[in-house]
Amino acid sequence: MSPNTCWLCKIFRAEENGISSKLSLEEVLQWSQSFENLVTSKYGPMIYKTYLKTEHSDENIEFWLACEAYKKITSQRKRISMARKLFTSYIQPQAPNEINIDSPARKAIIRNIQEPTQSCFDEAQRIIYGHMERDSYPRFLESQFYQKLKHSLQTNGNNSMVN
Repeated sequence: MSPNTCWLCKIFRAEENGISSKLSLEEVLQWSQSFENLVTSKYGPMIYKTYLKTEHSDENIEFWLACEAYKKITSQRKRISMARKLFTSYIQPQAPNEINIDSPARKAIIRNIQEPTQSCFDEAQRIIYGHMERDSYPRFLESQFYQKLKHSLQTNGNNSMVN
């Protein structure tokens, strides 16, 4: 890795991020096709979260990913526990990672938190997805962060980033 791309070193350290394979140019280029491609790809969410930290808005992708995990919970006991964690971390006023959602969505979650369903965070997740897609995603694509990543993969002979 050349000195001008060493900012990537921290991102790709396997022991820090659990990346055990390669990030390909193809995957990185697909991110520019749609926001969905970015958040559903193997490394996109982690790279996007790293970018969002520079904007001080990484709570958005963290919440969105937590909601994806929440929807897969089958145990009611685990669902209640996770719902409370999501609420105290992201939803309640003055939460440490409070997300920007409207009052009706927040009130609906407050009403449903005692008996949380698989879908009780869907509206808040939809709102946050929309914020990211409209606001930070276009800035991400134009950012030096994304452009340097793309360039480093394009100039690498095998079109992949080795950890």
